[in-house]
Amino acid sequence: MEGGWERAREISRRVGRGVADAGRATARASKATASGTARASKATAKGAQKVGKATRRLTYANGAGRTGLGRLIELSAGNSASDAMVTVALASTVFFGVPVGEARGSVALYLVITMVPFALLAPFVGPILDKFRSGRRYVMAGTLFGRGLLCFAMAAAVGPGDLPTLFIGALGVLVLSKAHNVSRAAIMPNVLPADIGLVSANARVALFTLISAGVAVPVGAGLTAWLGSAAVLRIAMLAFLLLGVVAVRLPRHVDSPDLEEEDGAPRWRTLFKVGPAVAEAVWANVAIRVFSGFLLFFLLFLVQDKAVPWLAVTQPWAQDPFFDIPKTIALLALAAGLGGLVGAVVANWTRNHAPQLIVLVTLAVTVVTGIVTAILFGLWTALAISLITAFAQELGKLALDAIVQREIGEEVRSSTFGVVEAVLQLAWVFGGLVGLVLSLSQSSVAGLVTLAVALTAALGWLLVSRRRRVRANKARLRRERAEHAADQQRTDTLDPTKPLTNPNG
Repeated sequence: MEGGWERAREISRRVGRGVADAGRATARASKATASGTARASKATAKGAQKVGKATRRLTYANGAGRTGLGRLIELSAGNSASDAMVTVALASTVFFGVPVGEARGSVALYLVITMVPFALLAPFVGPILDKFRSGRRYVMAGTLFGRGLLCFAMAAAVGPGDLPTLFIGALGVLVLSKAHNVSRAAIMPNVLPADIGLVSANARVALFTLISAGVAVPVGAGLTAWLGSAAVLRIAMLAFLLLGVVAVRLPRHVDSPDLEEEDGAPRWRTLFKVGPAVAEAVWANVAIRVFSGFLLFFLLFLVQDKAVPWLAVTQPWAQDPFFDIPKTIALLALAAGLGGLVGAVVANWTRNHAPQLIVLVTLAVTVVTGIVTAILFGLWTALAISLITAFAQELGKLALDAIVQREIGEEVRSSTFGVVEAVLQLAWVFGGLVGLVLSLSQSSVAGLVTLAVALTAALGWLLVSRRRRVRANKARLRRERAEHAADQQRTDTLDPTKPLTNPNG
C-alpha cells in the first residue's frame, strides 16, 4: 500500500512538473509572439512614416508648403478617398445587389434625383460661396462636417434597406462634395506659389486625389466585404469629421477679404456672361462629359447583359474563361482610372501653355477615338476609349479650371465655378440617361455611332465659332489701327508745325 502511495506521489510530481514546463513554454511563446507582433508593428509604423515623409516632400515641393498649397493638396486627397469609400459602400447596397433590369430603374431614378437639385441650386450655390469668401475655410469645413452627418444617417438606413434615405443621403453627399470642389478651385490662386502655374497646381491636386481614390476603392471594397456597408459608412463619417478639423486649420490667407461691389448690387454669373474663352472651354467640356456619362452606363449595362462581342459567344469552346463580367468591369474601371492619372500628369507637364488649345485638342482626341471604337468595337477598343475619355475629361477640366481662375475676378469666381460644376454635372447625368436608354437596344454600334456623330458636330461648331471670333477680332484690330492712323494723320495736318529757330539768334 505504501509503495502505491509513493508511486502516485511520484506521478503527481511528474504531472506537475510537466504542467509547469508547458506553462513556461507557453509564456515564452507568448513573449516571442508579442515581440514579433511589436516588431511587425514598428516596421509597419516606420514604413508608413517613410511613405508619409515622401508624400509630404512631393506635396510641399516648389514652395507649396510655404503658401498652403501642400496642405490643400492633402485635404483634397483625404476628401477624395472618403468620397470613394462612400461610393463603394453605396454601390454594394443600391446597385450591384439588384438584377440588371431593376438596376436600370434605380440608376435612372438616382440620375434624375441628382439632376433636378443641381438645376435648381446652380444659381444660388456660387453666390452664397462668394458672399462668404472671407470664411472659405469654414465653408469647406462645413461641407465635410455635413457629409459626415449624412454618412451617419445612411449607415443607419443600410440595415432596414431604406432606399429613399440612401438616395437623399447620396444626393446630399454629392452636392456638398461639389460645393467643396468649388471652394477649393476658387481659393487656388490664393495659395499659388510663384514657381507653379495654375494648370500645374490644379494637376498636382488632381493627381493626388486620383491616387488616394484609387487606393481607397479596393480598401473600401475589402472593408465592405468584411465589415459591411454600414461600417464603411461610419469609417467615412469619422474621416469627414477629421478632415473638417484639418480644413479649419488651413492658412488664414486662404480666405479672401470682403470687397465692396462697385454698384452695391450682387453680380450673377451665367454661362453666357463668362466671356468667349471660358464659354468655349465650358462647351467643350460639356461635350466630353456627355460622352463620359454615356460611356460609363452604356458599357456597364452592355457588359452585364453580355451584349459585347467577347461575352456574347454561345459555344462553350469559344468562351474566354478570363474575360467574364466582373473582370471586364474591373478592366474598364482600371483603364478609366489610368486615363485620369495620365491626364493629370500631362496637365502638369503642359503647365500653362495654351489651355484653350488643350481643351479643343482633348475634344478632338475623344471624337477620333469614338469614331474608331464605333467602327472596330471590341474589348481592346472599349478599354482604349475608356482610358482616352477619362484622360480627356481630366485634362480638359484642369485646363478649364485654369481658364476660369485666370479670366474671372475674385468677387464672382465661386459663382462661375458653381455654374460650371452644375452644367458639367447636368451634362454627365444627361449622357448617363442616354447611355441607359441606348443600352436597351443591346447594340454597341448604334449607341457609339450616335454619340460619335454628336461629338463631331459639337467639335465642328466650336471650331467654326472660334474661327469667326478670331476673324472678328482681327477685323476689329485692323479697324482700330486704321482709325488710329487716320486720327494721327488728321492731327499732323491740323497741328501747326514747329517754329523754326535761328541757331545764330
